[in-house]
Amino acid sequence: MRILLAEDEVDMSRAISAILSHQGYEVDAVYDGEAAVSQAEKNVYDCMIFDIMMPKLDGVSALKKLREERNMTPVLLLTAKAELDDRVNGLDAGADDYLTKPFAMAELLARVRSMVRRSSQYESKSLTLGSLTLNVEELEMKSENSIRLSQKESKLMEYLILNVDKEVTTDMILEHIWKDEEYDNDGVVFVYISYLRNKLQAIGAELVIDGTDGGSYKLREI
Repeated sequence: MRILLAEDEVDMSRAISAILSHQGYEVDAVYDGEAAVSQAEKNVYDCMIFDIMMPKLDGVSALKKLREERNMTPVLLLTAKAELDDRVNGLDAGADDYLTKPFAMAELLARVRSMVRRSSQYESKSLTLGSLTLNVEELEMKSENSIRLSQKESKLMEYLILNVDKEVTTDMILEHIWKDEEYDNDGVVFVYISYLRNKLQAIGAELVIDGTDGGSYKLREI
């Protein structure tokens, strides 16, 4: 699991990073809102933690920008203030949870676990990218015409759309789509990528999936 931490207090950032790393999370730490947005636009994260009061771009503004870009990664906001307005503004901007400083590290870990768990259960009904519409509920993909998908194909396509223009590794796909299911080897991912490539071509979607067997994949518009 990979987490983006945006906290401008260096000592606090180091403490949170150490705790998260000890729990097995991979942490990317940045120290201002602009850097947080830049990292979130380039990389795939399972959860993001933003301090509200940061230089260059505050946490709420950074969150708003990412939500406008359809980045639905769960976000936990940290704030040194306890006022109601802070909480309301953060939640209205698209935050999934908030935590007021000072806080116990055990509570932070519990909030992160909860958000990651809810995120893994999230399933959108319909997604659009360029000329393509993916109906997750109906297991159908449309562009110039439509085509049916298996449940695994639909979940994989949803994951790629939610992370368009970002490289997702074979291991990340296995972790998010196959989870605890048994499989012979990681070649199963390439097989399903191949299915989707053929179906995207069949419906005339102006999208391609870059990448090779065992490596990283990236969905992009053409």
